[in-house]
Amino acid sequence: MKLFEITSAVPQQLPVVISVPHAGTYFPDDIRAELKPDLLPPDDTDWWVHQLYDFATELGIPILRANYSRWVVDLNRNPDSSPLYTDGRVLTGLCTTTTFLGEPIYADERTAITNEEIARRKALYFTPYHQALQELLDDTKARFGSVLLWDCHSIRRRVPAIHKGAFPDLILGSADQMSAAPALIERALHELGSGSYSLSHNTPFKGGFITRHFGRPDARQHALQLEMSKDVYMDDAEPEYAPQRAEQIRAVLRQTLLALGRVLHPA
Repeated sequence: MKLFEITSAVPQQLPVVISVPHAGTYFPDDIRAELKPDLLPPDDTDWWVHQLYDFATELGIPILRANYSRWVVDLNRNPDSSPLYTDGRVLTGLCTTTTFLGEPIYADERTAITNEEIARRKALYFTPYHQALQELLDDTKARFGSVLLWDCHSIRRRVPAIHKGAFPDLILGSADQMSAAPALIERALHELGSGSYSLSHNTPFKGGFITRHFGRPDARQHALQLEMSKDVYMDDAEPEYAPQRAEQIRAVLRQTLLALGRVLHPA
């Protein structure tokens, strides 16, 4: 199994790179054997996000998608597992031992992964994805002079251990407006808010490691995260892709990415 897939856009027409770090479902046999089988496949997966964004290559935007489950290694967590938030929500680290609800995922209900195993997974699964992402960003910036990373995520409408009440439809994360230029943030909010979807900015998600690490607007490398409630593009129970719902949000995403690309590289 490949660590990740790169769907190239030839020729690349917009200075945008898409990252899909949490849609993977694959487990190496050694890790799968230690997990609770009744929790597989993980509900914490960002189901179908790669399919939701597959229109992007038609716009000339490359897509990087991880194939491994976030339970192998979480590509959007700090490599030292330091917390991204300090507001009391349930937190999962680089190599989690629980679900978003705090349920143990390993059969022996371990509460920690050994440092040696974390280092092994980091080398095998974490570092290669981020190296590939930086290479895509570098190539794009060399071609256009600047680049935007659009990091794609989804979550169940309600996860009480993270946030009381229902999430809005869309949550744009800009690391407290530090990961991208103001013009890009403003345009993203304008486009995402132009339809019928509820939208928030940096609450309750401001972007994880990917947004915070790769967002370097002073170096003309910008990053934004879009979190989306799963029932925006899936059915109400959230296990199945809902094509009609998906097409509605795809239209908004298409217009948003086109507009952001033009902010960085006017025609």
